[in-house]
Amino acid sequence: MLGRMCAGFGMVGLAGLLGPRALAGAGVPGATTGPHFAPRARRVIFLFLNGGPSHVDTFDPKPALKKYAGEKPDGDLYRKNKVGGYMPSPFDFTRRGQSGIEVCDTLPNLGRVIDDCCVIRSMKTDTPNHEPALLQMHTGNIQPIRPSMGSWLLYGLGTENQNLPGYVVLRPTSKIVVGPALWSNSFLPAEYQAASVITADMRVDKLVANIRNPSLTPAQQREQLDLLGRLNGLHLRKRGGDTELEGQIKAMETAFHMQSRAMKTFDISREPESVRRGYGETSFGRSCLLARRLVEDGVRCVSVYYVADDNQPWDTHTNHNERHRKLCADGDVAAAALIADLKARGLLDDTLVIFGGEFGRTPYAEIRDKDKDSDKVGRDHHHTGFSMLLAGGGIKGGMAYGATDEFGMHATEDPVHVHDLHATILHLLGLDHERLTYRYSGRDFRLTDVHGHVVREILA
Repeated sequence: MLGRMCAGFGMVGLAGLLGPRALAGAGVPGATTGPHFAPRARRVIFLFLNGGPSHVDTFDPKPALKKYAGEKPDGDLYRKNKVGGYMPSPFDFTRRGQSGIEVCDTLPNLGRVIDDCCVIRSMKTDTPNHEPALLQMHTGNIQPIRPSMGSWLLYGLGTENQNLPGYVVLRPTSKIVVGPALWSNSFLPAEYQAASVITADMRVDKLVANIRNPSLTPAQQREQLDLLGRLNGLHLRKRGGDTELEGQIKAMETAFHMQSRAMKTFDISREPESVRRGYGETSFGRSCLLARRLVEDGVRCVSVYYVADDNQPWDTHTNHNERHRKLCADGDVAAAALIADLKARGLLDDTLVIFGGEFGRTPYAEIRDKDKDSDKVGRDHHHTGFSMLLAGGGIKGGMAYGATDEFGMHATEDPVHVHDLHATILHLLGLDHERLTYRYSGRDFRLTDVHGHVVREILA
């Protein structure tokens, strides 16, 4: 009995060292084997609005807020010492498209493509604090450090190209709350880590630094890389298949191939001026255009972060109405242009676009001392009911799903937790969230932990 047990445990250790690709060859569940069933989407673009946009000023109109304006809400409230009265949206909502979904007039361009979109009005998450909410939206867990959704997608499906990274993060600055833990591979093998690109300067040599070898020709580099590959292979075998080393080897191969492909893909100046103008001459607009070029050339997952001088621009604690209007003017143009452009190119059917933040904002005013006697009050963090927009990739267009109560305080009809959103995203890409697991430190981990249900009602 002891002999058999020892042999068994030894094989478990060996399996861990060999890594997921070796496990796939052995038919071990949870390894990288491709989709579990026919996918509806092949790729994902997540347009992430850092700070959390207000649901009652975008996709969830609440006339009752005007009727009860100024009245204090009751119940268990976040930061009770700063709670003001109910605060109606100063913006009008208009029924858009053939579906007639009500969309705030600050989002006219998204209103024009709303028939291609599904608005989830009943999102909820576990905490109203930025850091844990950001982590949960990206990794499924409120504490660091777990693999990001993009890394899980690469682990489950692999990459569609050998010339570009499979998972790319676009951000205009390195100053993002939480930071790299949001796109980390964590305990998944290193090859599933995202490639992070700073988009402050869109010149190709700035986006992808040191992409050109100044002294060797491509043929000489190939010869050099083949030699390094053989030496690294020997090194790898002596160490039983170290996944971190394997990831470094593959990274060098990808970097070599990127010399020809990346210089074209990352160069948005190749786009016609009319296309660039359609996305808007802003950092977010240019990043959305680059995201389209990346998925068009086979990148599996792209995250675009809406970050400005303020690392959480949608975190409108003060002067909410004015700030929200300006943010929407930028975000609306770029997001709608991306959806329309993907559709025109025949890519929307199998590209899932997600538009939203880590939570919403309170339907009541947040009162800070300096704002007590002014009209520049804000909205605080709100996690028990908010909205998320999805488009393409097998999503049923022209649909509003779920609902919050009459004030927008709580998800009351068909609530969708972040775990449910993740389960649905994986399902659209052909992955069963309960089967996509990775054994680490003695247990099987998954993106949805032990939770999550596919929201089948929003599937086309």
